[in-house]
Amino acid sequence: MTVDVVLPCLDEAGALPWVLSRVPAGWRAIVVDNGSTDGSAALARSLGATVVHEPRRGFGSACHAGLLAAEAEFVCFCDCDASLDPGLLPGLVGVVADGSAELVLGRRRPTGRGVWPAHARAGNLALSWLLRRRTGLRLRDLGPMRAARREALLGLELTDRRSGYPLQTVVRAADAGWRVREVDVPYLPRSGRSKVTGTWRGTWQAVHDMRKVLADAAPTPVAGSAPAGGVRR
Repeated sequence: MTVDVVLPCLDEAGALPWVLSRVPAGWRAIVVDNGSTDGSAALARSLGATVVHEPRRGFGSACHAGLLAAEAEFVCFCDCDASLDPGLLPGLVGVVADGSAELVLGRRRPTGRGVWPAHARAGNLALSWLLRRRTGLRLRDLGPMRAARREALLGLELTDRRSGYPLQTVVRAADAGWRVREVDVPYLPRSGRSKVTGTWRGTWQAVHDMRKVLADAAPTPVAGSAPAGGVRR
């Protein structure tokens, strides 16, 4: 089993040493630098990560550049700000590998007060409700930690290049009949301020972007891109 871990990165030099030290042995860390000015790219390279430069700003741009650079059978995504522990990713990959689901998401469980601000939680709840209306999936979080097979993800033909990328992954997976599961993961204090949900304005802008994703029609399925007979969960 081969696994690549995609780590979108924008000025995360303070968190990179810990994050990269937590990537499981034998797995490749792909740090996608999205225009950092703090030396993140050079630091990641010095710590043994594969570094991909994505000049087009946007969380989705960084994530997709990492997916295109990946070569392993399984691909994981994880934030690069130390709020999530890459050491927990084997638990997510295992669910995909044993055939229990095609997409596994880490459901964030805050480890203390203030870790997950009220405005960010409110935005997440709103999106979970909208997702349920759109797809029938009863998910409680749309967090950035996730795992799936690389070829299947490429077959979803994801197009969002902003904050809607994680949501579009789930929507298109649901439209394709994938089984989607959640696994609880601790949500730790992040290093630095969130680039997306650090403020009420940023949070609701992200919600606005994601509403557009939910309104999109499902694309024509690509042959072999989705598991047959998937049961939604």
